[in-house]
Amino acid sequence: MAEKSISGRGTWGSKIAFILAAAGSAIGLGSLWRFPLMVGRMGGAVYVFAYILAVFFIGFTEMLAELAIGRYSQKNPVGAFEAIRPGSGWKYLGYTGVITTIAILSYYAVVAGWAFGYLYKTIFGLFRNVTWESSAAIFDRFVSNSWESLFCFLIVMGITTYIISRGIQAGIERFAKVLMPLLFILMIFLAIRALTLPGAGKGIAFYLKPDLAKIDVKVLFFAIGQAFYSLSLGMGIMITYGSYISKRENLVSSAGWVCFSTTLVAFLAGIIIYPTLFATPGLTPEKFAPSLGLMFQTIPLVIAKLPGGFLFGFLFFILLQVAALTSTISLLEVPVAFLIDEHNWRRSKAALFLGGISFFLGIPSALSVGASTALTRFGFFNKMDLLFGNVLLAIGGLGVLIFLVYFWGIKPALEEIRTGCPRFRLQPLWIFNVRFLAPLAILILLIFIKTVTK
Repeated sequence: MAEKSISGRGTWGSKIAFILAAAGSAIGLGSLWRFPLMVGRMGGAVYVFAYILAVFFIGFTEMLAELAIGRYSQKNPVGAFEAIRPGSGWKYLGYTGVITTIAILSYYAVVAGWAFGYLYKTIFGLFRNVTWESSAAIFDRFVSNSWESLFCFLIVMGITTYIISRGIQAGIERFAKVLMPLLFILMIFLAIRALTLPGAGKGIAFYLKPDLAKIDVKVLFFAIGQAFYSLSLGMGIMITYGSYISKRENLVSSAGWVCFSTTLVAFLAGIIIYPTLFATPGLTPEKFAPSLGLMFQTIPLVIAKLPGGFLFGFLFFILLQVAALTSTISLLEVPVAFLIDEHNWRRSKAALFLGGISFFLGIPSALSVGASTALTRFGFFNKMDLLFGNVLLAIGGLGVLIFLVYFWGIKPALEEIRTGCPRFRLQPLWIFNVRFLAPLAILILLIFIKTVTK
């Protein structure tokens, strides 16, 4: 039976429920759509190497910090900072997180809508005997059709709003526990098939053989940004999810499992995509790297080469939709929790209000991938992703680390972490990372922001 929190807000029903929900938030399209996209843009394996280092040294450090703040305060990001340091002004960092989640949701749910659109395209057999050219054409026609794109976006926001209105265990937890494990299983099948395609070896080399001489500030900046994006850090999601964790649970192992599962799914996504691309005659990284639809153009190629490809395609895009929804759910939960905790709104009212705002804010993003010439030329979608999906996440993450070290304190943070984890073997490394390595790395990269975004 689930433990009731002190505030009456409810808690996760079990440790595995939290891990699956948090992993669902972290995995989502950040790992399946954005990570492979960034691998192509940043030169392949060198970016994969930098990303893994970023997850291990910075992502895990940040996640544990955010979970500790959330569980200790049992509040949303705004309430958490105010509860620990009342009247200090740190609550405005929490407000930044709330705004960031709404902004990311506004364009992220557009991509989740693409997953919904591809589900019904699979059902109607549009990917039979597909080639790279025809697959790319299908994607371009889809995102250029404003009504179709907006309809799919609206469906995703409607489902997200409904699930959030149901609460923690009846909504988020039940949804994640049943379907997330299926995504892992199906991805393993697709990865095995991609590895057996003729010519897949070149894709594996591009993806897994790094030239470390190519590591530069730009690669590191986007690797850290991807770690924050994939792990749902720097915007208050893990503070909010941490506030629902029972005091009996082990925060260290929970954070570790979320980081591991997220990295595993991102890794498998690359294994599926890059061997497939290099096995397709005439394709080079220069051709496919710029495309926001990389995953949507590639997966149909794998499906077309599988026995029973229709079934695999149907299952994959259902589970892709599930993965996308677990992330849109977590993004909407942060501002909803804020209105519930700080302004005593009913959950259903808060979910409907914020879901509607996110939809209207997302319309320009939905139209900026081909439907509107002006917005497409301006690069509205990419600019939103750069500002909110990289810069503000890094700023938010840096703020959390500074708050923990200098305003809450290492000692009370460790006391919270050790509650449920008496033997914290990584404590010396975590203290070093949270005090020095992680904040210094983020700060240096933010200083060079103009250089890396040219």
